[in-house]
Amino acid sequence: MVTLTATLVFLAVLALGLTVYQAFRAGEEAVVTRATALLGGEGPATLREQELRQPLYYRVVKPLLRRLGAAGKQYIPAGRTANIEKLLLIAGRPGGLTAAEFMVLKYLMAILSGAVGLLLGRLSGLPAAQSFLFVTLLLVFGFLLPDFFLRQKVRQRQEAVRDALPDVLDLLTVSIEAGLGFDGAILKVVEKMKGVLPAEFRQMLQEIKVGKPRRDALRDMALRLDVEELSSFIGAILMAEQMGVQLANVMRLQAQEIRLKRRQRADEQAMKAPVKMLIPLVFFIFPATFIVLLGPAILNMARAFRSGF
Repeated sequence: MVTLTATLVFLAVLALGLTVYQAFRAGEEAVVTRATALLGGEGPATLREQELRQPLYYRVVKPLLRRLGAAGKQYIPAGRTANIEKLLLIAGRPGGLTAAEFMVLKYLMAILSGAVGLLLGRLSGLPAAQSFLFVTLLLVFGFLLPDFFLRQKVRQRQEAVRDALPDVLDLLTVSIEAGLGFDGAILKVVEKMKGVLPAEFRQMLQEIKVGKPRRDALRDMALRLDVEELSSFIGAILMAEQMGVQLANVMRLQAQEIRLKRRQRADEQAMKAPVKMLIPLVFFIFPATFIVLLGPAILNMARAFRSGF
């Protein structure tokens, strides 16, 4: 039991050390990259040097996850794999993870969380039953934590696309009305704007350059983001090209509709705010207010009753 505890603690400390090292390494690499860009390059690097310049995650963690994922891929249900792959695709493939590697990461996080819980239970001297419950809760927490971050990443990317879509459509409309073609207007968006949606447009243009049909590239971009407004826009563009309708008119109408939807979504969030405020009001503000207002009266009544008897 002592050996197992020591091993789990060592793994937890190792993971924490790797995380801290990676954070400092990322800052150092950013400084080196900026200095190289300002002062000039150092010449072509060898394959070994290029490999050593990679972050620690891609040199150590990613190969480990790849090997463990390949070994345990057959034990993951197909439906679960498809669901995780879809979420990873919408999230922008963080860390280049696949579904099998993501599941390995979930199990590793659960083991590390359990190790931390076991260590804390040993140090605090909790009884066996309470220590077991604490370790179990941390195991579940560590197992579900990657899912939370993945869904949060998906939500952030989709919100960024919804917020940027009306402005992107305005720039596309102006560019097309100025005489540019659809691909030229998209290139103008990539040059002038930054964010998730321009990055996806850049990837779409790269796919078109290597020979993928524009219709398929647009549909693949809609699948990568899974935003209803963007899918509707892409469907309208494909339909306009098929029927020979002017793209500028279609984009102008789409921009107006998307701005209306964004305003409606903001109104919906504003209507939900009073309901969400009830929870802190009922559980935190009202009890404190009642204690301040009624506390002295209750104490005086209790004192009066005691003196009367």
